[in-house]
Amino acid sequence: MAVVHVTTESFEAEVLKAGQPVLVDFFATWCGPCQMVGPLVEQLSEENPTVKFVKIDVDEVGEIARQYQVESIPTFKLFKNGQVVKTEVGALPKSMLQKMIEG
Repeated sequence: MAVVHVTTESFEAEVLKAGQPVLVDFFATWCGPCQMVGPLVEQLSEENPTVKFVKIDVDEVGEIARQYQVESIPTFKLFKNGQVVKTEVGALPKSMLQKMIEG
């Protein structure tokens, strides 16, 4: 499953009303650590078909980043049933991201 880029308009449908867990990657195009973990998120999206993976560019969708108190990037938030159930900050290794989505 491909990673979906989310906008303010699509956030509710893609994340809050999703029928499965959603891992949100808050990132910016200028962020080096974000670029490092980007390919890992892509790999995880292929390996975990029961989880939806989305990316939110904090420069383009700053309102949602502020709403969810994203102060550093990359920040990962796992949503279940429209609620944040886990948050991790920083360029995490693939194994830690996998543990995050497994609960």
